[in-house]
Amino acid sequence: MDAPALTAPQINACAALVQKGDPDRFLAAMAAPVAARGPLFVLYAFNLEVARAPWVTKEPIIAQMRLQFWRDVLDLEEHKAHEVAAPLQALVRAGLDPAPLAEMIDAREAEIGTQAPFPDEAALLRFLDATSGALMVASVRALGGPDSRAARVAGQAQGLANYLLAVPQIEAAGRRALPQDDADSIARLAGGMRDRLRAERGALKALPRAVRPALRAGWRSDALLRQSATFPGRVRAGQLAQSEFMRRGGILLRQILGR
Repeated sequence: MDAPALTAPQINACAALVQKGDPDRFLAAMAAPVAARGPLFVLYAFNLEVARAPWVTKEPIIAQMRLQFWRDVLDLEEHKAHEVAAPLQALVRAGLDPAPLAEMIDAREAEIGTQAPFPDEAALLRFLDATSGALMVASVRALGGPDSRAARVAGQAQGLANYLLAVPQIEAAGRRALPQDDADSIARLAGGMRDRLRAERGALKALPRAVRPALRAGWRSDALLRQSATFPGRVRAGQLAQSEFMRRGGILLRQILGR
């Protein structure tokens, strides 16, 4: 992939969206070398845009139109008075494969007009793969890395960790968050994903050093999955979150160690 033609105003606009809507990924991107920040902020801002599309309106046709807009963006159709669309097209023009991004749009389209819970754990994991997993793949490729199965697993793990953090908010909105929400099922779900993540450690370390800023977005995954597997009652009680000191200290340590 060539260096994308991103302008400072474009990067700053995307960064502002991510800072407000996805503070963990914002911290991870800010810890990256300057050259890596632009592509990451653009992809993370795109993720926010498509993630909220099914929920900003009660009209399914409007939600579908919002997602179709992003499909058109990936197809390099000319729109583009949108703060995320133009820089996203710059990434695609520079050689970023849009397939993982289209995968994310398809996954979000399936959410339109439904409050139904995931029917089983397999469905939840497929959703996480097509959202967080695909985003991690795109992020790694945007920094010059390969199409990596290990990166996809890292994204899945990050997605599940974030999803478990959000369980109380999902349930407060009147939706059933987990297919099986007893302690044993939560522990099995989190523990199984943690095992998969740890099995990919060697492959993740073997990826080019240049892509580590993308992988760093999942810096809390292992700790949160371990906590969920060991103390599953904390998930529904909303007691998984780390302190701000631990959050910032953790990302700083990974920056210092180059991990």
